[in-house]
Parts: sequence; structure tokens; C-alpha cells
Amino acid sequence: MMNWLHLLWGFLVANLLGYGGGPSTIPLMQEEIVHRYQWLTNGQFADVLAVGNALPGPIATKIAAFVGYEVAGWPGLLAALVATVVPTAVGLIAFMRLLARFRGSKAVRGMTMLVQPVIAVMLVLLTWEMGQESVQSLGVLQFLGISAVALWALAVRKIHPAFVILAAFAYGGLVLSHWV
Repeated sequence: MMNWLHLLWGFLVANLLGYGGGPSTIPLMQEEIVHRYQWLTNGQFADVLAVGNALPGPIATKIAAFVGYEVAGWPGLLAALVATVVPTAVGLIAFMRLLARFRGSKAVRGMTMLVQPVIAVMLVLLTWEMGQESVQSLGVLQFLGISAVALWALAVRKIHPAFVILAAFAYGGLVLSHWV
């Protein structure tokens, strides 16, 4: 019983404080999942994040469903999903009404602009931790090569991120599975 209560609380905290949607909640989820409750290691979290990004739909609900089920079975899955979806839905409805009322307010515009650098820093830290994990498991050359190809595919060739992720999965399954 305590596990699903921790799941409820951990995902509630991450999703209530995750201003800006899925990408901003991922570092908060990682903090709860990896560091606070230690349900997954950093490497396992990276794997869940990679698989979740390859599947359609919101990333936060996919992470919540997986971790909830792994920690406490079906009750855990439900607790994590409720903590992820319900507060967000209720908050969205309330917040959109409030924003509609104060749309022209300089304070509202200032608040949203000032939160953006915090989210950017959180994403950089998450990227740094995931990068360290990748370097440890793949080695520097593989990490740099995969990163360079992904950057080229996304920034230069403008290939959809889903196809880049699928290509990375294929590369990992066909080539790296023999090395690691």
C-alpha cells in the first residue's frame, strides 16, 4: 500500500511543478523516480525515456504507467496515472480560465517568460546526466558518433524526431547489441 501512495505523491509532485508540459516534467520525474525513491537507476530511466519517446502519446503518462506498474503492479499503474493526468486536467481547466481573464497582464507574461530559463536549465541537467550514462555504457566514440548523426539528422536534414529515434533503436539493436 505504501508503494502506491509513494507513486501517487511522487508523480503528483512532478506533474504539479512541471510547468510547460512533458519536457519540463521529465527532469522532475527523474528526480522522484531515480533519486528520491530509487525505483529505477539512471540507466533504466534513460531506457524508459527512450522507449516512451518512440511511442505515440504524451511522455509523462507513458513513464508514469511503466514505473507505476513496475513498482506496484496494476494499483501502482493506476495511482501513477491518476497522479499524472487528473491534476493536470483540473489545473489546465482552471489555469486557462485564469489566463483568459488576465491575458493582457504584464505579470502573467513576465511569469511565463521567467519560467522558461528554469525549464531550460532542468533540461540541460537531464541531458548531462543522460549523456554521462551513455558515455559510460557506450564509450566516448559511440556517444559522439550517435550524437553527431542525430544532430545532423534533426538540425540539417530536418528529419522527424520519431524517425531519428527509430534509427537509433535499429542501430542499437543491430550494431551495438554485439558490442555491449
